[in-house]
Amino acid sequence: MRNALRALGVGALVVAGLLAACGNNPYPEGAQQSNTLYTAFTERSPRYVDPVASYSNNETPITYQVYEPLYGYHYLKRPYVLVPKTAEEVVQPRYLDKAGKELPPDAPPEQIAESVYDIRIKRGILYAPHPAFAKDAAGNYLYHHLKREDVGDRHSPWEWLHTGTRELTADDYVYAFKRHATTRIQAPVFTLFAEHVVGLAEYGKLIKAEDKKLTAGLKAGADKPFLDFRKWPLAGVQALDPHTLRIRLNGKYPQWKYWLAMTFTAPVPWEAEAFYAQPGMAGNGLSLNQWPVGTGPYMMTESVQDRLHVLSRNPNYRKDPYPCDGDPGDQAAGLLKDCGQPMPFIDKLVYTMEKESVPLDAKFRQGYLDVPQIERPEYGVAYRIAMEDEPKVNKEFTDKGMQFPKSVDLSNWYLGFNWLDPVVGKGDTPQQQVRNRKLRQAISIAIDWDEYNRIFPKAAGETAMAPLPGGVFGSRHGTPEGINPVTHRLVDGQVERRPIEDAKKLLAQAGYPDGRDARTGKPLVLNYDYQRALTPEVKAGLEWMVKQFAKLGVQLEIRATDYNQFQDKVRKGKHQIFFWGWLADYPDAENFLFLLYGPNSKSKVDGENAANYENPEYDRLFAQLRFMDDGPQKQKVIDQMIAILQQDAPWSWGYFPYASGAYQRWVHNGKPSVMVRDMARFYRLDLADRTKSVAEWNKPVYWPVVLFVAALVALVWGARRALQARADAVALPAAAGKEG
Repeated sequence: MRNALRALGVGALVVAGLLAACGNNPYPEGAQQSNTLYTAFTERSPRYVDPVASYSNNETPITYQVYEPLYGYHYLKRPYVLVPKTAEEVVQPRYLDKAGKELPPDAPPEQIAESVYDIRIKRGILYAPHPAFAKDAAGNYLYHHLKREDVGDRHSPWEWLHTGTRELTADDYVYAFKRHATTRIQAPVFTLFAEHVVGLAEYGKLIKAEDKKLTAGLKAGADKPFLDFRKWPLAGVQALDPHTLRIRLNGKYPQWKYWLAMTFTAPVPWEAEAFYAQPGMAGNGLSLNQWPVGTGPYMMTESVQDRLHVLSRNPNYRKDPYPCDGDPGDQAAGLLKDCGQPMPFIDKLVYTMEKESVPLDAKFRQGYLDVPQIERPEYGVAYRIAMEDEPKVNKEFTDKGMQFPKSVDLSNWYLGFNWLDPVVGKGDTPQQQVRNRKLRQAISIAIDWDEYNRIFPKAAGETAMAPLPGGVFGSRHGTPEGINPVTHRLVDGQVERRPIEDAKKLLAQAGYPDGRDARTGKPLVLNYDYQRALTPEVKAGLEWMVKQFAKLGVQLEIRATDYNQFQDKVRKGKHQIFFWGWLADYPDAENFLFLLYGPNSKSKVDGENAANYENPEYDRLFAQLRFMDDGPQKQKVIDQMIAILQQDAPWSWGYFPYASGAYQRWVHNGKPSVMVRDMARFYRLDLADRTKSVAEWNKPVYWPVVLFVAALVALVWGARRALQARADAVALPAAAGKEG
């Protein structure tokens, strides 16, 4: 009987556990009522959130919410329109000739020796609170003279008691531009900036020499002393007064205004860098790469590597009104209801790691994620297709009021060939160059991107013939003139991919008939360097790519790593064939075509030419393009450049993905974009709707517990009866013995 009662007690504990587990909320009690937006990230934590180093898509959900460049993009208008952010207005440059004489705005580019931008900065903008600004009563910095033992085991700036702030000044932008010359962190656009900003190339040499002096004699891994860029002036970037910034460029560069809308040109306070340069900081993960310091609407308040990042409202953020105008359909879509209201609307942004797509999808459908991934525009595409294919899913999403607005935006995905590789790259002899080009062309024909878009709807898009998507001046996408003659042809007025037989002929001419080296007879084995670790959701895509190469008899070996390791491999030039994409920095053809500009090589100068492609004629034309305003002459140059690229095939051009956001119905003001990266400040949550909806969508299911309890009661009752029967059976013989 005691055993039966013990079983009942254990069962009761189990029942209590099951009842507690009936709720599946992954957040603390009351989370749905808090003014917090919940979203996810699927790769590792961002590697760089220092604005000088950050250039990857998975970093922008943090950098663009924390930092503020001079300009930004109007949130609602398409085509995109630059608007002032910390600047008072978007300025037009003044042009000077070699003698310093001012030229008219329409002066020929060859006459322009210098472009001068004088930009007024808004007054009263404050940095978010940070211990780097904290001072004592005498005005001395509290935490600028720390020893290693003072840092101790602190891993967050919020473990220091005091914080401070100060006003944004033009000198902070000067300091930020100077930091691109650093030798201590990756600065991917230094080479490009050095071409344009007066004196920056020479400044880079100076800083390299000064840094060498500072670090002379230091042991490997030792803390490096503060590299104070204030000591050395930069001719091309100056503060005329606390609120006027002057930038001087070599010649004419029409695209420069767009760079001023990127976090590369966001202000950096010297105090933050001095604070993080102290002994013990780097070893504890305390740096601008983990804990950014900016003037934006949010500040990093919690960071757990590969698990969690939390951005909280910057209490010092100024009044920032929501826009009152937009596209024609925005009024009807409810995107202008918050006209003039101060932003941000949300107090906190919580990014949690979701390694697998299935639980991420489940949490979104349950309402526990307000937006699947704040920076990814492909989720809405997948959900739209699921609604079309499955009536049950259509009903679910419709009943829940989920929003999937769709647009066509400026981005691409492509398969690249490393130009430094002896097999798929340029080649070291004229004969080898011809062979390698035909091999790349054969592969480009074989990879059927139309099929890819059909099979993988989450990545759905339009097959690309060149690097320029539609909507960019100079693009021929979607027109007969834009057809890539290497991979496609017109048949009865219809565009179709060239047959695989054409690819096999090119492969044989390259010296690999049927996928074997004609000289050695060995099979051709190529390496595919993939930017994500192998997980179930990427397996199908990788298998599809292997099959594309198999059409030619070529073996494709998968070398998959996480994104950070992939970046290292590409920087070292150790990749062969790789899959990568590009989200436009600005709406100009130059921003796509510079991805294949020779001097911008990733493995040589840490630029963004990940294929390390180099063609003298292409580079010559690109040098012209940079100084050209939109017009017939610019179109002609672009056409010539595209023709070169199509023949050389440094990329298999891939596809231009659709952009479609995914938002819960209580998330207001969602408009998908790959250009606008500071979108979080525009979002607003209906907390009452979220609380009610999440509760309704996730009602506890009690019937399994009821069945379990009934079964447990029956089991205990049966055990009790069996024990009672056994006791009665033993008692009867005993009683008989007494009578005898």
